[in-house]
Amino acid sequence: MSDVLPDLLDQGLVLVFCGTAASEISARLGAYYANPTNAFWRTLHTVGMTKRLLRPDEFRDLLALGIGLTDLAKFASGADRGLKRCDFNRARLRESLRRFQPEIVAFTSKTAWRAWRGLSARDAVSYGWQAGALGSTRFYVLPSPSGAARGAWDLQPWQTLADAYQCRMSVA
Repeated sequence: MSDVLPDLLDQGLVLVFCGTAASEISARLGAYYANPTNAFWRTLHTVGMTKRLLRPDEFRDLLALGIGLTDLAKFASGADRGLKRCDFNRARLRESLRRFQPEIVAFTSKTAWRAWRGLSARDAVSYGWQAGALGSTRFYVLPSPSGAARGAWDLQPWQTLADAYQCRMSVA
């Protein structure tokens, strides 16, 4: 069995975005956040993480910016409501984070954070920095950029993360 989308991970990353699973469109096109209704790429540009609006098929260009990408469900794709608890491989993500030791992992939805932490949908989660770390890796939760989650959209947590990212990049 192969990954729906390859991890975009390397040593020395400042930031890794972690979603739940690739959408059906992303899986078909082989690119992260490829659904045209997904605000991920527009948001990265809007908050200043990228100098220009990247296309989903340019996702590998993020490595040069100290940014990586991964998902909790590597062998499944589709909307969150269609995923099963067993689709999420927390141990694999934990192993990858220990190996690559990014400074920050930003979960691109409360659902992704809950899956990572083994929480139920009823467990309260706030956007922003989360308590705890894995080694030196800190965690951050973002509003989902998915078009399906537009009702909960808030740019501010993305901007706060971008400010932290840019501050770290100016030191590097």
